Amino acid sequence: MERPAWAPLGIDITMPSVSRIYDYYLGGSHNFEVDRDAARRAMEFMPGLPKIMQANRAFMRRAVRFAVDEGITQFLDIGSGIPTFGNVHEIAQQAHPDARVAYVDHDAVAVAHGRAVLEGDEKAVAVAGDLRKPRDILGSSEVNGLLDLDRPVALLLVAVLHFVEDAYDPYTAVAELRDALAPGSVIALTHASYEGMPIPAEQAGQVVGVYKDIRNPLIMRSRDEIARFFEGYDMVEPGLVPMPRWRPDTAPEEEDPYAFSGFAGVGRRA
Repeated sequence: MERPAWAPLGIDITMPSVSRIYDYYLGGSHNFEVDRDAARRAMEFMPGLPKIMQANRAFMRRAVRFAVDEGITQFLDIGSGIPTFGNVHEIAQQAHPDARVAYVDHDAVAVAHGRAVLEGDEKAVAVAGDLRKPRDILGSSEVNGLLDLDRPVALLLVAVLHFVEDAYDPYTAVAELRDALAPGSVIALTHASYEGMPIPAEQAGQVVGVYKDIRNPLIMRSRDEIARFFEGYDMVEPGLVPMPRWRPDTAPEEEDPYAFSGFAGVGRRA
């Protein structure tokens, strides 16, 4: 397999990556055949996966605008993936010219492409980091050089927590991030769940199997389990709901049924 010019030399292009699979679902071009093959296998069982990813992105944009309306101009996007059109810094800076965004991802392609996209933008950075190691993220000189953690920050965890197994204690990781944020900060997250899917759980379980096969386990959690990530926050209306129902721009009834797979919510730290 020939290595594309944009792929960092240290990347194993024979192993799929959830960031690059996500990029493929969204119609991006920064993915390899191995990523596309895994995505197509998953879509055999759940053909609406691109619709789910689009719903994730749409929620993210609404949540960013909400944060700016609340006076928050700093964003920490962990598990940010590969930048595509309408990413956080574009939405935030359109709403407020001084908005600052730190993108964090453990995928080297995501970080490298993010740095290329952000070149010349002094108000946004792309940083290598892992949600499972929040102290490393919080201690990053790049993050601290851009964001003032003594002021409110919008923490974005969009479509990332369902790739963190319970063995890595994601609840503690999210709590550590919460405790490092100033009062008035917000958390915005989405999470996959069997609840709300327009297909039987057994069929959706085949998708989970695909991700397990590529050594990127997909952890489906219940609404109650997802709600635990908001401990220490006051939920913003309408609470933890299917993605199209969180402060929609258009009537949720017009959305594809697959868009209702999983949950989204925003919480505010008192």
